[in-house]
Amino acid sequence: MQAITLLGATGSIGESTLDVIARHPDKYEVFALTGNLQIEKLAAQCLRHGAQFAVVNDAAGADKLRGLLKDSGCKTEVLFGAEALCQVASAVQVDTVMAAIVGAAGLLPTMAAVTTGKKILLANKESLVMAGDLFMRAVTASGSMLLPIDSEHNAIFQCLPADYSQPELSGISKLLLSASGGPFRGWSAQQMQGITPEQACAHPNWSMGRKISVDSATLMNKGLELIEACWLFNVSPQQVEVVVHPQSVIHSLVQYRDGSVLAQLGNPDMRTPIAHALAWPDRIESGVADLNLFEVARLDFERPDMQSFLCLQLAFDAAAAGGDAPAILNAANEIAVQAFLDGRIGFAQIPQVVDNTLSGLGISEPDSLHGVQESDQKARHHSAKYISQIEL
Repeated sequence: MQAITLLGATGSIGESTLDVIARHPDKYEVFALTGNLQIEKLAAQCLRHGAQFAVVNDAAGADKLRGLLKDSGCKTEVLFGAEALCQVASAVQVDTVMAAIVGAAGLLPTMAAVTTGKKILLANKESLVMAGDLFMRAVTASGSMLLPIDSEHNAIFQCLPADYSQPELSGISKLLLSASGGPFRGWSAQQMQGITPEQACAHPNWSMGRKISVDSATLMNKGLELIEACWLFNVSPQQVEVVVHPQSVIHSLVQYRDGSVLAQLGNPDMRTPIAHALAWPDRIESGVADLNLFEVARLDFERPDMQSFLCLQLAFDAAAAGGDAPAILNAANEIAVQAFLDGRIGFAQIPQVVDNTLSGLGISEPDSLHGVQESDQKARHHSAKYISQIEL
């Protein structure tokens, strides 16, 4: 029986994880659930899954959650704050941590789980984008098991040799990272001038939160996944190619020196990679329907348009620059996306904010999480100041 802490339980990954867990009560039990603003949903999850602990951001949220749970007769203990997140991620009773908090907020609790040697199901790509070197060194030092949840990275993991350690030793020549292209695939930069948040969040294939949906629309999500792939699989940005595949059936591919290309296929449902990582190296039922290739009928591929979707080019540039450039990229993007969702800047200004921040700040080499957080805050301040000058 695996005891699981789910960081980010109320998001789409969290809900999918709980769905898979509920299908296998003989294998998994919930130790802790965490959430942010969706207190009612978190309360319902605690009641259904019998969590020992629940963690929210602040005291007001904790008071509200305690009231809801008390009225329902639930004995889940409620905690709040960043320290509590780290506490439930690193608790001795915990075997597995699903790291599904969106954005930079997920870094510290995910690192707490890593340093205590937990099995990490990594859906928080920002942990590797911001602090890749520190994170991977901590994984090695603690003996933590790191399994990717993003469908693209999970697909690559499934296509690698069982004894994979280094690409050059395994005959790998290239990783092919698939991208749906988002809701504006084929649009020119001019056509994207008047896009609304509602349009940007209407992804054609995947059900995701608003921030990740916007990242998918700008292709920044693919840029962040590129950086994550470099750390997960020990490859350079030059060894990763983004392939736009609008059907989202092939989730990624691995190309080998002998001409072989291995791909992982499946319906676009996050329960597949979640079930794979939960049970690895075994396989369990996920609740996902079998892929019907006759219904799919065709698979299309095209190169990404990096001129119209500048965020992807900026991510490649940040990956090549190294140091804290990816952390700056991520922070600037988070600030810009929120400003877009709040109606303060236009969709086309998101890459403009990120570009200005990257070019306006010097690149350094943080040697601690504190240094990474300083770079993150510096970039947020710069981006916010720039946005205040260009607001609609």
